[in-house]
Amino acid sequence: MLELRAISKRYGGVVATDDVTLDVVRGEVHALIGPNGAGKTTIFNMIAGVYAPDAGEIVFDGEPIHGLRPHQVCAAGIGRTFQIVKPFAGLTVLDNVMVGAFLRSENAQAARKLAGDIVERLGLGPKRDLPASSLTLPDRKRLEVARALATRPKLLLLDEVMAGLRPTEIDTMVATFRDLVRETGLTILLTEHVMRTVMALSDRVVVLNYGQKIAEGAPDAVARDPRVLESYLGSAGAPT
Repeated sequence: MLELRAISKRYGGVVATDDVTLDVVRGEVHALIGPNGAGKTTIFNMIAGVYAPDAGEIVFDGEPIHGLRPHQVCAAGIGRTFQIVKPFAGLTVLDNVMVGAFLRSENAQAARKLAGDIVERLGLGPKRDLPASSLTLPDRKRLEVARALATRPKLLLLDEVMAGLRPTEIDTMVATFRDLVRETGLTILLTEHVMRTVMALSDRVVVLNYGQKIAEGAPDAVARDPRVLESYLGSAGAPT
């Protein structure tokens, strides 16, 4: 579904990503991991149209998308969340999700129905009429995911959505994403520091370090890779 072909991005003399190539298979969950500053969010921003790569190509569903603006990338079928969530504080939870739903809904009634279904699925039903400003951080994370899902993406980019969640909340979110992939065919590319999520949810993992891809494969295999243990997970061993 998504192909990154030798993409690179520099900020002055700093190399954020260097000749990164990866493929995201339709209907699977792929994880992009690495230490802080490895280039993960830069790659997300290039996919989403925030930045154009300095070199290389980004192809989605057979069409090049590098150079498109964020709203054009969203319309093509890519939704995303952000590490720092910023809901419309003065709107209700439901109205926040409706903003995303209007992308593909014919009218307000259809947008409200879609938004309501997503709010319920993400466990926010009892808070649908509360202002977003009243939500806790975990609920704001759920709202961020709900807003992205409301655009009906083919590919969903999840940028550290599990940060700040308790283990039981993480398990609930993992189960929700598994159900979405199974029932709707949604494809997910996630970046995450919570290894509990990466190991439980991902079909394939790509590891970045200093802007370069250093490993790729099944989660268990990547967790045993000496380069990964040294650069990201620490040399003591694989995650539990």
